Amino acid sequence: MFILSNIVDKLVEEYIRELLPENQGILKELEEFAEENNVPIIHPEVAKFLDVIIKTSRISSILEVGTAIGYSALVFSKAMDDKGRIVTIEKREDMHKIAFENIKKAGLESNIQVLLGDAVDVFPQINGKFDMIFLDAAKGHYQKFLLSCIEKLNDNGIIVSDNVLYKGMVASNEYLIRRKITIVKRMRKYLKYISDHPELTTSIIPIGDGVALTYKSGRNFSE
Repeated sequence: MFILSNIVDKLVEEYIRELLPENQGILKELEEFAEENNVPIIHPEVAKFLDVIIKTSRISSILEVGTAIGYSALVFSKAMDDKGRIVTIEKREDMHKIAFENIKKAGLESNIQVLLGDAVDVFPQINGKFDMIFLDAAKGHYQKFLLSCIEKLNDNGIIVSDNVLYKGMVASNEYLIRRKITIVKRMRKYLKYISDHPELTTSIIPIGDGVALTYKSGRNFSE
């Protein structure tokens, strides 16, 4: 049901996904809804990777940019035993409504706050800082979001940027679709920035559609 990427060999990716236990309840329902309505959701192997990161890093607060139907927010909440704080931002009004209803159905509306609007406009309205920030919005705008994300991130926190290899197009022009060239150029610039910045430590991981894991040190951040 999940679209395969160009990042990992097809047979290897299928094998990894076959090893993952099948979700039940609301997560299973949302996976079926996403498939039927062609809504992109976090890849299963990425979801499991972040489940481990959240648990081992003892993350208790997450800011998400790009809610969609609320699937990843529910995955993160489950990893925190439904005890952590999640604030998630969605630009599309229809998706915001669906996400809110799904989170309410899961009984987690007191743990997960769904905000409507463009992330750049919404960031100033958010109080407090977070242990983890998950970027899964417009792929060409990650650089625009970054400094606001840094300001909202606790020292020793992490930023997870999803879909950073974009079907392999970011890694190689052999995969490039001409109409996607602007997004690809912007993503390459973003990855170069977070990889070279002296106050950030970044690992780019070839799972799903590419994940960048960025650590912010306790030092004062400067551009």
